[in-house]
Amino acid sequence: MAAEEVTGGARKATKSKLFEFLVHGVRPGMPSGARMPHQGAPMGPPGPPYVGSPSVRPGMPQAVMEPTRKRAAPQQSQQQQQQVQQQQQQQQQAAAQQAQGAGTPNRPRSAKRRKMADKILPQRIRELVPESQAYMDLLAFERKLDQTIMRKRVDIQEALKRPMKQKRKLRLYISNTFNPAKSDADDSDGSIASWELRVEGKLLDDLSKQKRKFSSFFKSLVIELDKDLYGPDNHLVEWHRTPTTQETDGFQVKRPGDVSVRCTLLLMLDYQPPQFKLDPRLARLLGIHTQTRSAIIQALWQYIKTNKLQDSHDKEYINCDKYFQQIFDCPRLKFSEIPQRLTNLLLPPDPIVINHIISVDPNDQKKTACYDIDVEVEDPLKGQMSSFLLSTANQQEITALDNKIHETIESINQLKIQRDFMLSFSKDPKGYIQDLLRSQSRDLKVMTDVVGNPEEERRAEFYHEPWSQEAVSRYFYCKIQQRRQELEQSLGVRNT
Repeated sequence: MAAEEVTGGARKATKSKLFEFLVHGVRPGMPSGARMPHQGAPMGPPGPPYVGSPSVRPGMPQAVMEPTRKRAAPQQSQQQQQQVQQQQQQQQQAAAQQAQGAGTPNRPRSAKRRKMADKILPQRIRELVPESQAYMDLLAFERKLDQTIMRKRVDIQEALKRPMKQKRKLRLYISNTFNPAKSDADDSDGSIASWELRVEGKLLDDLSKQKRKFSSFFKSLVIELDKDLYGPDNHLVEWHRTPTTQETDGFQVKRPGDVSVRCTLLLMLDYQPPQFKLDPRLARLLGIHTQTRSAIIQALWQYIKTNKLQDSHDKEYINCDKYFQQIFDCPRLKFSEIPQRLTNLLLPPDPIVINHIISVDPNDQKKTACYDIDVEVEDPLKGQMSSFLLSTANQQEITALDNKIHETIESINQLKIQRDFMLSFSKDPKGYIQDLLRSQSRDLKVMTDVVGNPEEERRAEFYHEPWSQEAVSRYFYCKIQQRRQELEQSLGVRNT
């Protein structure tokens, strides 16, 4: 949790510094209340850049555009278009209200995804304001910090895929009590001498809040009593884990008897992941007695690399040395055959064997035997790593600071456009206005699919050009042909 708080605090501090620099112009290391001096010409007035509203020729009504093409809609369908637009707006508002009622955030379609590049100041602004280099340095530091955090998160995810175990001591307590026979007892249990054996245990130095049950460490427990005293059918007490087993803090066995009994406890540990005992020959070769399957295969590969047993021409094969030939009984084998051949060489791990005497002597009936067993438990660091990956602490605040930075950068870009407008207008007002009108005229042609130059077409000289006679002739010819086709069609219909 400490590492998580440090990481979140570092990211939040970096975001705060970026936003503080953009809004107030405070560089890292500057005294409180200080501000950067402004350089260059003052920014333009607030509001949309340039003239703000769409460019429309004076005296022209604003045309209603068809949604499927870039041309003006007919006048008779303008009312229909308006009705369709109103219906669409009503549907959108109803959908937004439903989304808010269901708890879904109402995010507009046009909201683009924020990117790291959107936070970079343009080069022109950096030239105008040299102090903005401090912001770029903070941005580079933030990028480096995000990359480091992401790399560490990937490392933690890879580490969580592997089993993380920790060796701990499990202290085993074996005790017994003796209940002598009572001649005046009414029930049958009190009239017969009996003993009771208890097997309990706990982890040493267990600092976890949730204590683990004693039976959860074992896969099976077998208590073997003296066969001569209890016979071949009643001398074994067995407990085996099943999917529905209820965990318990200990085991208790009660039997009739008034003599000391020798017993043997066989404890089979529940290894997670499962571990296996190696064949004696392979165990001596690899120096491993009991280990998981993956660790055994890794040790085999290490032995193959050390002794250069991999075939130099065909990397898929292994040339067995004399030890491998004795174990696998072949001079040459494939890598893919190792898991199958290894199955016959893996045996169940040896149980823990404890010999104990159940004493009925009144002098030592409360005597307790203690044994320490090495067990593997989950590393507590694994829980902290998982909580770090799932944690969303400070995420909302970091996202809010990111949005503020993006909005401030957009505002700076808009102010830069207004500043350029004002500077160009102050240098050459007439030329700039003419360039602006030409630009607006080009935009109007693109928006309305207007062909030609309306400014020239409204002058009389435009229609005294040499091409006007040919244009008039072509126009009348097209009209005559169109009228001729209509007459032929009408006459054809009458004749039929």
